[in-house]
Amino acid sequence: MKNRYEEKEAQAFVGAYPQCPAELALRVYTSRLLGAEEDLVLHGGGNTSVKGVITNLVGEEQEILYIKGSGWDLGVIAPQGFPALDLAYLRKLRQVQDLSDAEMVNQFRTHLLDAASPNPSIETLVHAFLPHRFIDHTHADAIVTLSNREDGAKQLHEALGTNIAILPFIMPGLPLARAMAELYESRPEIDCIILANHGIFTFGDDAKTAYDRMIDYVSRAEAYLAERGPGASAGEAVDPGLVQPSLLLPILRGGLSFVEDSGRRRTMQLAVRQNKEILAALFRPDAQELFVNGVLTPDHVIRTKNYPLWLEVGGLDEEGTLAAVQTGLGRYQEEYDRYFAEQVAAKAVSRTKLDAMPRVILVPGLGLVAAGFSQKDAGIAADIAEHTLTAKLRGAGLGPYRELGADSIFDMEYWALEQAKLGKAKPKALEGRTALVTGGGGAIAMGIGRKLLEAGARVFMTDINQERLEAVCHNLADTFGSRLVSPLLMDVTSEESVRLGLAQLVMECGGLDILVPNAGIAHVAKLADLSEAAFRQVMEVNCLGVFQVIKGVIPILRRQGTGGSIVINSSKNVFAPGASFGAYSASKAGAHQLGKIAALELAEFGVRVNMINADAIFDDAGVSSGLWDVIGPERMRSRNLDPEGLKDYYRQRNLLKTTVHADHVGNAVVFFASEQTPTTGATLPVDGGIMAAFPR
Repeated sequence: MKNRYEEKEAQAFVGAYPQCPAELALRVYTSRLLGAEEDLVLHGGGNTSVKGVITNLVGEEQEILYIKGSGWDLGVIAPQGFPALDLAYLRKLRQVQDLSDAEMVNQFRTHLLDAASPNPSIETLVHAFLPHRFIDHTHADAIVTLSNREDGAKQLHEALGTNIAILPFIMPGLPLARAMAELYESRPEIDCIILANHGIFTFGDDAKTAYDRMIDYVSRAEAYLAERGPGASAGEAVDPGLVQPSLLLPILRGGLSFVEDSGRRRTMQLAVRQNKEILAALFRPDAQELFVNGVLTPDHVIRTKNYPLWLEVGGLDEEGTLAAVQTGLGRYQEEYDRYFAEQVAAKAVSRTKLDAMPRVILVPGLGLVAAGFSQKDAGIAADIAEHTLTAKLRGAGLGPYRELGADSIFDMEYWALEQAKLGKAKPKALEGRTALVTGGGGAIAMGIGRKLLEAGARVFMTDINQERLEAVCHNLADTFGSRLVSPLLMDVTSEESVRLGLAQLVMECGGLDILVPNAGIAHVAKLADLSEAAFRQVMEVNCLGVFQVIKGVIPILRRQGTGGSIVINSSKNVFAPGASFGAYSASKAGAHQLGKIAALELAEFGVRVNMINADAIFDDAGVSSGLWDVIGPERMRSRNLDPEGLKDYYRQRNLLKTTVHADHVGNAVVFFASEQTPTTGATLPVDGGIMAAFPR
């Protein structure tokens, strides 16, 4: 592992934060160096600290511990991510015989220098009880790869030398902090402590020394594995075509969904990791033995569960795949339920059982599949699982893997302080759902996408115009993040283009829950002047395009078996057509009728199909409506109006005298997609009230 410490960079950090002590600025610098290495720290793992002295408000010198705040990522941490605590008081807690989790957190909160600071790390007492000025802690892959073997202690000493000490796993808190301090006091010459099945602590009197020691010890462990780990060979190259993602992933995603006691259905996003190394690793004859065992470090259990699910479906047809998924998930849930029951009985405790669904699924011939209630959760689980697979592979030749006992795993999985990392906010209405919006380069799509994202959905936007599509997606990504919104180039009039786009979507997130056929074009001409070519073009986009995408998603929705929602962006012209607008009005009426037919046919597997009839929407957040770009000039000429006058004309013609915005259409889509009422085959006007367009 490369040592990335640069003295010029370190001093630049000191200059960048003139309002904080130099040692804290250096603490930020080396923490970011550690956080940038995925082989050291993944998704908020690890923690760092520095001790200092300040002059407090009453003029007294006070010893301070600056420690990474809970929820902060070392890779991007800033000075405010290090809450400051009264170090002298924290050290007195070593005298306490017992300290509950709640009381420990209370002691931390009541001895902060700034009451607005984030909660300090749950390993604060370790950093307080050790005497060193700078302490670095990571879950380095190479270290836990060695510590999790039957001869782990022997191999660690061979790899790292004798100037280290090793502790068996202890849950974070007062007992661990006391054990770490006693171990160091018994061997003050050491500069590194390994906590088995967990990670590595290095320390020093300055930031560079603690960091250098971390990189040095991890590098030694990596070199040892490279030299003595014959299991590092992944295996034979594998053709990824053994498993059809478009068949398996929707079935798997449907199987992973469940209904809570409240009656709410929870669905998950999937993240697929597929490369030649993963494919070859899962194709090894001993792959199941190598990889179906416990986590590298118990900190991962809240993200991945302790065990992955091994699922073999290569060469199976749809019926066989469904049976294999149901059997595998059923067995996994039974084993998880048994683990939970045994642990609560053995510990004589009461706990609310978490869902029993796996978060990591290993599929020979496809790769690694991770699941989570959001795309972020699925991505985190996938990152951890990929590192875990690699680490177990590298250590395969060093003896049997020694996983942490179920009692320790349970303590961590059901530890309130660990669960707090996941947050306890009420799930958003569309959390875990995936939506596809066609016509994604226009103003209405912007409003629909925005409201779907606000409601918690993962959103794919499609369009045939790449420039307009990317403009909309970039706009939405600026607010919601690029992880949650993706552009898909798609021609809705082409069956092949739709098939390829949906295959890409399924590979990225596992399936689809919400389809919004929104693509549309317009042409202004009286029937006498309307060319056949123009008529066909409008019909193909506005009507055939709706048919193609609905037909394309039916297999996905059926395989998932979790229902779904199709919301067609129709038009007030369905009931109130306009002169010189024959192609548009006819095409929208046809799409509207297709929606009603779909409502009849798809109800058997729980899919709801509804229509929204919106009136004129000209633009949104600087994105124009493609339709109004075409018809707006003619409408202004015929009424002798400028652009603002045209908008006012449409505002004044509805009963509520209101402007219809893209967000209004988005709100209607979310209403239908969130299934707040048992409604299908319905039409909802979003037009301010146009009497001629009342549904009838």
